[in-house]
Amino acid sequence: MSEQWLEVTLPVPAGELDQVCDVLTANGMTGLVVEEEGEFLRFLEQNRQFWDYVDEGLAQRMKGASRVKFYVPDNEEGQRLLRAYLTGLEQYEPQTVSLREEDWATSWQKYYQPIPVGKRIYIVPEWMRGQSVPEGRSPLYLNPGLTFGTGSHATTQLCLELLEEAVEPGCRVLDLGCGSGILAIAALALGAEHACGVDIDPKAVDVAYENAAINGIGKDRLTVYAGNVLGDEKLAARLEPGRNRVVLANIVADVIIPLSAVVERFLTPDGVFLASGIIDTRADEVAAAIGKNGLTITRRLERSGWCAFRAERR
Repeated sequence: MSEQWLEVTLPVPAGELDQVCDVLTANGMTGLVVEEEGEFLRFLEQNRQFWDYVDEGLAQRMKGASRVKFYVPDNEEGQRLLRAYLTGLEQYEPQTVSLREEDWATSWQKYYQPIPVGKRIYIVPEWMRGQSVPEGRSPLYLNPGLTFGTGSHATTQLCLELLEEAVEPGCRVLDLGCGSGILAIAALALGAEHACGVDIDPKAVDVAYENAAINGIGKDRLTVYAGNVLGDEKLAARLEPGRNRVVLANIVADVIIPLSAVVERFLTPDGVFLASGIIDTRADEVAAAIGKNGLTITRRLERSGWCAFRAERR
């Protein structure tokens, strides 16, 4: 018998979208689907050349929309989680729809299309394997599952663009907050010899390994741990201190700031730190923390209200 899920939708004014996502993330909900008309229309236009068709019905449904969606089990435990996730957001009225697991998968897939990123990467949902890939691009296949990112958000794309420039053949890469494993897997596709991912959510381990397998990458090249590098010295010791050409963190400002204090220990002498997931209103605060901790910012990218930094050891 298939599992039942609740699809929870929060209608949110556009100017409050980032704040609502921050609260949900702080409350423990990491698998968010953000629907915002402007970003969605830009996504359609940027990818139109790679699509055989555009779902005009979907575009019409997105008109004027600004919504945050997430999923919880449709049972007593799910109701408890829902109350916890919505703490501090009582002013919004959630809309819920009960879905079977297979219905959830269909709901997710209609929002997930191939995405060209940077100069070389082409993110493709695993269920669309076999479709043509634009010349000069390498496919990166993903099956995001019930949580984690898909590569469509500006923060992931900014980080991928910086990663494309930073990876050198045969190098080692460390991804702090790896989620679906998309960045670590992309590093390997770009020529890295080995990548290591860490995430505080234990489910990330299986999801990242599954996505790696879809791309023909085994555990000999990708290692994933569950834990918090800031509070676990034994875990930190496993992460190849001093041997990583690239350390990256696509998380949020409140996590990147304390991480910046320990990043240098994991880098090679010529290593680089890539930080993304930073709301533009907090970019200066993050930049100051990175500089305070022995790194010099050499590049800054911005898109759709988000920032990403490349920083190097002094």
